[in-house]
Amino acid sequence: MDYDDDGISFSEYTIEGEQIDMLDNILDEYVAESCANSAMLIDMAGNIIAQQDNGACEHDLYSLAALASANFAAVDTMAKLVGESEFSLLFHKGESESIHFSKVNSEFLLITIFGKDVTLGLLRLKVADALTKINAIWE
Repeated sequence: MDYDDDGISFSEYTIEGEQIDMLDNILDEYVAESCANSAMLIDMAGNIIAQQDNGACEHDLYSLAALASANFAAVDTMAKLVGESEFSLLFHKGESESIHFSKVNSEFLLITIFGKDVTLGLLRLKVADALTKINAIWE
């Protein structure tokens, strides 16, 4: 994906075209290494910033991103109600697919959809690596 040099501006952050390309590459590598079905970086409002999949993903990712951000906001509020500053990750296990949410920083979430053949341990290891690479883009 190529973007013009003006980048993309949102209300609280700006992402340049080169950064989008870097994010796409990180997610592409992450999906391949983790054997995930799909991964997307979204902002806290539910906008998809970058997305990659294994070619077999047929989900409505725009609706999923909006619902994921709302879900994470609800869980964040629950964390505060029980005295925690945050719950930085969230996991929903399904019969054939599961969803893993991980907070990248105060602005972004990494959402991963993966099948039952992927272990949660492997996924969490690969998520940690992807988060390090994603955060390095803004340093």
